[in-house]
Order: sequence, then structure tokens, then C-alpha cells
Amino acid sequence: MKLLLPLLLFISISSIAQSSDFLLLKKGSKTVHAYYAGTQIEFLSNTGAYLSAQITEVKKDSLYLQEFIIQKMITKFGFYILDTLGSYRYRFHYNQIVAIGPKKEKGFSWSGSGAGLIGGSALLSLGSLVVLVADKEKFSPGLLVGSLALGGLGYFISKTSHHPLKIGKKYHLLYMKAQ
Repeated sequence: MKLLLPLLLFISISSIAQSSDFLLLKKGSKTVHAYYAGTQIEFLSNTGAYLSAQITEVKKDSLYLQEFIIQKMITKFGFYILDTLGSYRYRFHYNQIVAIGPKKEKGFSWSGSGAGLIGGSALLSLGSLVVLVADKEKFSPGLLVGSLALGGLGYFISKTSHHPLKIGKKYHLLYMKAQ
């Protein structure tokens, strides 16, 4: 009996650990992200539908997805809770995905703000260098350093803003069958 219990535990653990198929998002030959059952994916399909859903299964070149409908509700005490109203299930072939990542937001643009900071930094730096050449007494090194620092900040803001990754020349999806 003492030997039977560890043997049963070993058999049940090995049967649960079966792997499933998965998708790889690649940039050239480098893997950027792996998508498998249980991960969250945001993508735009070739029909124009944008989905943010959880992958329930990957098999036979298709993604089986579940999207949850969540609504913010106010309680009688005056604070908000998130409530799940329902869910939808979808199936997409992996070739139907045209872009992966968050959709473009309307309104305030972080990447536009970063580009504005870079442009302003370039103008202030150029003006500061012109003043340095024309009249060295009126030159302010603090203005030059500050403008270059704001340009660096603008560069990092524009690089960290998220854009959807378009599937095509640069990025491609690769279906991996695990067998």
C-alpha cells in the first residue's frame, strides 16, 4: 500500500503535463512572443474585428478564444467593482491575424508627445548652437543640456508607446505542433 500511493501520484502528474500546440510571433529568426493555451492575446483580424481574449486551446492551426465581457459597477457604498456579464467563444485560424498588440487609441497620443519633445529639443539645441557661434557671452549651457535631456525623454516616450505589430514582412506567426 505504501508503494502504491506514490506510484498513483506519479501516473496522474505525468498525464496532466501533456503539452499542446502553440504559436510563435517571430521577428526575422528571433522569437518575440509565444502564445499557448491560457495566455492573453490582443489582435486585429482580417475582417477588421479587434479581440482581446484568453486562448483556451490551440489545435489544428486554429486559436480557440474566450472573451469576457466586463463592466464597472458602482456599489451602494460608493465604490466601483468589476463584474463579469458574460463571455463569448471564438475560433480563428492563425492566418486570419493581421496585427498583434493593443489597438490604436483615440485621443491623447504618447508617441505624438514624444515626437513633439524630440522636435522641440532639436530646435532649441540648434538655436543654442547658433547663439554659441554668434555671441559666446549670451550662450547658456543649461539651455543646451536641458533641451538635449528633453529630447532623450521624448525618444524614450515614443519608444515605449505601444503600437500593434503588423504581420507581414517584419513579423510573422509560426504554428508549432507539439507531437
